[in-house]
Amino acid sequence: MAAIGSILLLPLGPLLIPKFYLVFLLVYFTCFLYTQVNHLFKFYITANLMTKTIRNWNQAQRGDDKSTIDDEALEEMESALKPIDESSFVHAFIVPNYAEPEGLLRDTIKRLANHKNAQSNYVIILAMEASEVNYEQKAESLADYFKDSFLHFLVTAHPADIPGEARGKGSNVAYAARHGCAEMMQRGIDRRRVILTVSDSDSSIPELYIKEVEKSFNQSEDPYFLLFAPPIFFSRNCFEVPAAVRMTDITWSAMVMSSLSNSRGLSFPCSTYSLSMILAERVGYWDTDADSVGEDMHMMLKCFFKTDGLARCCPIFVPINLTNVQTNGYLANMHARFVQAKRHYNGVADLSYTLRNAFGVKESEGQVLATLTKKTSLYASPSFWLDKLIISIKVMEAHMIPVTSGWLMFAAVPLMQFILFPPHSTVAFVDPAENPILTSEFYATLWNIVKIITIFLPFPLFGTLAIYERLHRTVDRELYRKTESRTWRNVFDYISLPIAAWAFMTIPSTIACIKRLYKTNDQYIVAEKFFDDDRDQ
Repeated sequence: MAAIGSILLLPLGPLLIPKFYLVFLLVYFTCFLYTQVNHLFKFYITANLMTKTIRNWNQAQRGDDKSTIDDEALEEMESALKPIDESSFVHAFIVPNYAEPEGLLRDTIKRLANHKNAQSNYVIILAMEASEVNYEQKAESLADYFKDSFLHFLVTAHPADIPGEARGKGSNVAYAARHGCAEMMQRGIDRRRVILTVSDSDSSIPELYIKEVEKSFNQSEDPYFLLFAPPIFFSRNCFEVPAAVRMTDITWSAMVMSSLSNSRGLSFPCSTYSLSMILAERVGYWDTDADSVGEDMHMMLKCFFKTDGLARCCPIFVPINLTNVQTNGYLANMHARFVQAKRHYNGVADLSYTLRNAFGVKESEGQVLATLTKKTSLYASPSFWLDKLIISIKVMEAHMIPVTSGWLMFAAVPLMQFILFPPHSTVAFVDPAENPILTSEFYATLWNIVKIITIFLPFPLFGTLAIYERLHRTVDRELYRKTESRTWRNVFDYISLPIAAWAFMTIPSTIACIKRLYKTNDQYIVAEKFFDDDRDQ
């Protein structure tokens, strides 16, 4: 309804309820500006922590850390000494895929095979879709290629006809996790040792990420309530896609990064994340219904509610390198990114899931019960009621801002100016005597404040992108060892921001929200990702 409401408000607000509409715009734009400034500061914190983590790793790799360790670092190392030893972990990587190029999957898995402990501590769970034509040959080829590279290489095939399931990454991951975990336990692996990592088919996971997960696991008082979330990064083929696609993914990754710097641990993973098998079993693994199509955010929400607020998201400040959607041809590439955006915004279903669990909405009765402060177990977090409120606001922000901000930011003020102050009397819609801006000094002041605020709305985004430019070059050169990175010429990418905002945020999110009113299941379509074996080495 937010999508329809924001569109209808544009013409009807100034015509029917101009006074209320003015107050609404003031509140909306003020809240939007506040959230964007808040995200800017959090993104700055995340960028600094990412840089620090990468440089500390490089320093340790060079063997220079012994001469430069200070007292604070020594205390941190001592606090990390726990009964669980690093080498005892078994990392199970779930790699869901559907109609992906075999070369891309081989490259993704090969990057894991290059890690130091891959043969002794890594398990690959290749999650195939049984509906994919000739998936068996692809799985057999990959299993044979990596037969001596890992502790175990498991293959699952998710059936397409399971009743009640919504097809997508979430249902494939759920099937692979259940069967993969059962297989690992049959092979004698202790469930307490297993850390599950959900990966995309194009996720380039550095060894540093695994080390930081283990470090955070060891330092935590109760690691079995943690979901580990890294930032996402797009640097593998970013110069081979249209600027609008590139800028969309940059702003997307920046939003994910800013959300990680949350002092209460109430943030959401994106694409790639890790959690213990103990936590996955406790919450009943991944959901597979139509409300869980955005499997990454949904799994964090499920862990949070199923553990009565004890589960938290632990940021891992090591970027996971992904590929931009890429096809042959400019327009084809833009269309492919639009298809991907529509699929991403189908995650709006998480809003209803969150409200049901946070505020006790019972579907059978169709009424809201006052259960905000109710605890469902003796071990619930003492601040569960506050955390439920905060996480509900965060989910609403994640899904309501994209669908409303485009319409209101770009069109609200110009259209209201045109309706209330027409350029010619022949197009006058409102009698000057009924124009609150002309007849009331109070509403005239509100109108001026609204126009001033709208001028400042883009500035937090500009600040975020300025920080990102420096971060991108740092990550490329110091973590990925790339010689080619973003330069001053890429400043022209920003010209495409309005196109990117409308084509890949406002329109697809609006479509997803409206479609949600009458259709909960959608066709399973994956974005095309071109892969050149000779290029991405």
